[in-house]
Amino acid sequence: MGFDLSNIKKNNERISPSKKTSSDSFLKKEITFFNTPFGSKIKEGFYSEVSVLLDAGVTLKQVLELLENGQKKQQNKAILSQLSNDIVAGRSLSEAVKKQKPFSQYEYYALKIGEETGTLSQVTKQLGEYYERKNEQRRNLISALTYPVIILSTAVLVVVFMLRFVVPMFQDIFKQQNVELPGITKVIIAASDFLRDYGWIMLIGFITVLILRPLLSKKVWYKTFKDKFTLKLPFIGNFVKTVYLSQFTQAVSLLTASKVPVVNSIQLVKQMIQFYPLQQALGAVEKDILQGHSLSNSLAKHKLFSDKMVALVKVAEETNQNELIFNRLNKQYNIQVQQESKILSTVMEPIIILIVGVLVGVILIAMYLPMFKLSSVIG
Repeated sequence: MGFDLSNIKKNNERISPSKKTSSDSFLKKEITFFNTPFGSKIKEGFYSEVSVLLDAGVTLKQVLELLENGQKKQQNKAILSQLSNDIVAGRSLSEAVKKQKPFSQYEYYALKIGEETGTLSQVTKQLGEYYERKNEQRRNLISALTYPVIILSTAVLVVVFMLRFVVPMFQDIFKQQNVELPGITKVIIAASDFLRDYGWIMLIGFITVLILRPLLSKKVWYKTFKDKFTLKLPFIGNFVKTVYLSQFTQAVSLLTASKVPVVNSIQLVKQMIQFYPLQQALGAVEKDILQGHSLSNSLAKHKLFSDKMVALVKVAEETNQNELIFNRLNKQYNIQVQQESKILSTVMEPIIILIVGVLVGVILIAMYLPMFKLSSVIG
């Protein structure tokens, strides 16, 4: 029997993508080094422990007090303390969670469903597994990108050093000797002059973007540009897309297990995963479903979803095995994320080293060609 989300909405309030939610972008929460209050690592332990303690017969108030005593950071303690106070005041866990900024609409509705159906311990267990996999994917991404990023940063510094300090020394020699410069040398000298004249402006601009990033991340145009640009990056784009599809299939699997209708699942997942290409696709999928189209046909209209996913979803619809199929898809994407993270780390390292070697080689050749010509003239 399906579970109707309208039973848990106040005043028949419709879930809208334009409605302000408490969830920040997935990239900020899951694929960055910034440590936010009650982040994903804390949520993983929180939901898992709530599930275990509820199954053991401990009251929800006692559960929150035990978890509060186990926290070291005051911010996390304050959040759990407020949750406990709300429970004592007669509110449900979902209502208490809704008031706290670190929690998303997705978590609110999942917990509300668990309370309405008497399966709160199961829902919290699933939420714990949800964040466990998200944290694992975050670790895979960081592991895959850390070494290539270090190499790339070093490479940029080497090239900048050569253009800013080495090339000007050769340039002075060429001017003193009045040597005719080859085309490649003129290009390198022009790049050096550009870096000398506008380098500080570029550096200030880069630092400004980093400082203003929290403000820019709230702008639709910035998120749209960033997400689309990320998808176009070689290797990284496909890997990031796989991570989001893994999040999508896991979220739908969790909601399907709670007997949430498909259209409501799409609405909730669209609010939870703040990735513009996926949000845009899910918005169109939601409209198609409301017009009477099947989920598989709706997904097939978007390149973001693979033919394999569409085929399996079609099988799920025909056999009424949505939970099983989406759970299987999630496992497949998790395996793919692990494999691609290893490939990403393995492939990017030699490519970056090769690019650096070519750049340094071109700069050296461009500087030494006039020297060879000068030595032949002197000789």
